[in-house]
Amino acid sequence: MAFPPQFLDEIRTRLSVSDIVGRRVKLIRRGREFVGLSPFNPEKTPSFTVNDQKGFYHCFSSGEHGDIFAWVMRMEGLSFPEAVERLAAEAGLEVPKETPAERARAERRAGLHDALEAACTWFETQLRAPDGREALSYLRDRGLGDETIRAFRLGYAPDGTALKAAMAEKGIPDRLLIEAGLLRQPDDGRPAYPFFRRRILFPIADGRGRVIAFGGRFMGDHKAAQTGKYINSPDTPLFDKGRTLYNLDRARTAAHKGAGILVAEGYMDVIALAQAGFGAAVAPLGTAMTEDQIGLMWRHDPEPVLCFDGDEAGRRAAGRAAERALPLLRPGTTLRFAFLPAGEDPDSLLQAEGAAGMRRVLDHCMPLADVIWAMEAGLRPVDTPERRADLEKRLMERVSQIGDPTVRNHYQGEFRDRLWRQFRSRPAPGNRRNPPRSAGRQAPAGAAVNQQLRGLAASHLRRQHIIVLTTLINHPRLLERFGDQVDALPLDPDLDKVRRRLQNLLSSRENLDLDELSAHFSKAEGAAVPVGVLDTLTYKMASFSSPEASDDAASAGLEGIMALQTQRQLCDEAETVRRQVQADMPSKEMSRMRAIREAVEAGELKIAQGDDS
Repeated sequence: MAFPPQFLDEIRTRLSVSDIVGRRVKLIRRGREFVGLSPFNPEKTPSFTVNDQKGFYHCFSSGEHGDIFAWVMRMEGLSFPEAVERLAAEAGLEVPKETPAERARAERRAGLHDALEAACTWFETQLRAPDGREALSYLRDRGLGDETIRAFRLGYAPDGTALKAAMAEKGIPDRLLIEAGLLRQPDDGRPAYPFFRRRILFPIADGRGRVIAFGGRFMGDHKAAQTGKYINSPDTPLFDKGRTLYNLDRARTAAHKGAGILVAEGYMDVIALAQAGFGAAVAPLGTAMTEDQIGLMWRHDPEPVLCFDGDEAGRRAAGRAAERALPLLRPGTTLRFAFLPAGEDPDSLLQAEGAAGMRRVLDHCMPLADVIWAMEAGLRPVDTPERRADLEKRLMERVSQIGDPTVRNHYQGEFRDRLWRQFRSRPAPGNRRNPPRSAGRQAPAGAAVNQQLRGLAASHLRRQHIIVLTTLINHPRLLERFGDQVDALPLDPDLDKVRRRLQNLLSSRENLDLDELSAHFSKAEGAAVPVGVLDTLTYKMASFSSPEASDDAASAGLEGIMALQTQRQLCDEAETVRRQVQADMPSKEMSRMRAIREAVEAGELKIAQGDDS
């Protein structure tokens, strides 16, 4: 039986390869891929990879390669139709029957694709015709170059019925144009007329790059238009705006090369971002972000960034997106949020400050947890025990929406820690034993010393992180061994970019030798590294991090640093528990503190017996 390609694509969209394969193989995330031990050959070092973005698994030890259908066929001994039926049931889809009606439906969809492609080509020619002169001038005034206009296939729909005549010459009947959303049929029996008139047109493509719809901007006074300034094609057999993202076909190609998915609001924002070098930009189609659109993004980037205006409307939109995402969260997948200056959108910011201005905004992204916290903590005052209890209740109600139990537990712990940190030292109303410090009063000398010590500790911690990254760049084979510990390091944002870039490069399994890898981190074209990484001073402080050191020496050095990191984390946790005990916590916390203290002491003894690496 031949299954319609769009039906198979729908199954692939709903089911990720990592979910299906992960039921039989223990997978660990490495950058944008998952790795695990080969299910086909016995081995001790993982050579099996899964890439959700590309939709396949690959085993380097056996050469086995395929998608979810090939996996089910291989693992369960099923035929292809049986595998399709099994996965379709899991995806909640009904397998189409091979009937004359189904064949006719497939032919009709092919006809719709042909009609939309022919119309797109015709709209492109109209943009450079006399009627499109104003539209072309508008696009150029907005900063779009001719190459960008051609790449995004921008066009113009003139007034009148010229589209109907042009399509009739190609043998495309009105009924097909109506079904494709290009013509509208009045209820009063009048002839069909073009849906888009006097509008700049933005072709909307599916994941395979085929035109399935259009967005149109009205040229002229939009108040005089019978519809809004921007409109989209109506839903058709090919187009469902709640399950489509503008520019996803191009964005996923950029994402596969390491770019992060960036979500803007409109067509012009996406095109301006792409022209400025942010090739993985997408946009929803005039609606709030849907669950299906979030799932689409996660197939190509586990942590896409959503861009919003910094005003109240932008915060409300961010809140709606956060609410939609919470039930869908899984380990390793989330959303991040970037807030632009009030009154700016990505297009206007790029025109005013260029790509550097946009990067500054993206460097200050907020994680999803911060957005949820801000939504609730900023809702009303929390100056009484009852109000603080209400905040905790509202936060936990939000967290209860998370379906994955592991993610839910981590959010509960995160918010309880924040509540405790925020309210642990809050003075009771009327308590005058600790009056507010006056503006002219200096802080005690002890406070200044403590602040200096904290600064030195942070500087020392950053230096250790720099040594770790430098060692891994010069000895990339060690990333596989220390991957989990490196993932857990609390790196600063600039160092975290180096970590992710290194993981992405190695997870792609390109044949990068040491010279090529080091050169990548030395170039200025978007890959400049922070001060200290690959630095002579770093090599002097930790000789094992240099490229001349052996892998064994580098491994021993990393073991020493990771032991210090573990000890530090245990000490921090011990201090947290100690404070909780002081706050009259239950006795079980005292037992926990003693266990942690024993672990710390054991760690100190082990480190003391080692070398000075």
